Amino acid sequence: MTGSVTSETLAVPGGRIYYEQRGDGPLLLIIPGGPQDAGIFAELAGLLADRYTVVAYDPRGNSRSPIESEWTNQDLDVHGDDAARLIEALSGGEPAHVFGTSGGAQIGLNLAARHPQRVKTLVAHEPPTIMLLEDPSEALAADRAIYDTYRRDGVEAAMAQFFADAGLETEGQGDAPPEFDMPPEAAETFARVSGNFEYWLAHGMIPLSVYIPDVPRLRAGEPRIVVAIGEKSAGQPIAAMGAALADKLDIAPVAFPGDHLGFEQDAPAFADALDVALRQP
Repeated sequence: MTGSVTSETLAVPGGRIYYEQRGDGPLLLIIPGGPQDAGIFAELAGLLADRYTVVAYDPRGNSRSPIESEWTNQDLDVHGDDAARLIEALSGGEPAHVFGTSGGAQIGLNLAARHPQRVKTLVAHEPPTIMLLEDPSEALAADRAIYDTYRRDGVEAAMAQFFADAGLETEGQGDAPPEFDMPPEAAETFARVSGNFEYWLAHGMIPLSVYIPDVPRLRAGEPRIVVAIGEKSAGQPIAAMGAALADKLDIAPVAFPGDHLGFEQDAPAFADALDVALRQP
């Protein structure tokens, strides 16, 4: 595992994007989902840094990437442009490999469709592509119910409902700290991500979920697209969403270790699976 990490910020219209860089080799941009930030990828990025120049960042409005204006609903085109600017600034003009998870996969799909010259391969891990389902009404209603819980009962109740709906373990994921001791870096990441929950619930969850990827552009564009679905996500709504995207793109989804948080649950196996996916012709 390569441990040397440098952190910088990139000026973008209306804000600054914080990013962390480690390793050497082809550029691999990794995009966190929802309220998460670069810190969640610390182990995964370290495991890949012997093969790639790994850049993880805090999406606009999260953690260390402040926005200059008041909170408004997140715009996938703005997120996609931010990712394109990072690649342009760091790649020396070459296209980059991109990995995005959850809402970060939606950002990656926007990037690949609108800036195909910047992307060599996109691995979209469990994107919440609700609108590609044959009948999205149930999933949309679930998101709306979480949003209503947030407005009525607050952040903690809404996040508990989100994790329960997603079939994820909730220990250490809500507003309260976990019962066990956490390494300092993990505790710092937990505190930052928890601080993003309200922004995500109020202005990110629904916009990220109702975004419709530009399937015709993705099918016709230069980037190779890989749709990754966690082996332990079978039967969960998020797996059906990923499968719907793969079907629209006329490709077979690829099984990855773990569930929606597989990159944290088993980072070594996940890193190997991601490396294999990126190296395919």
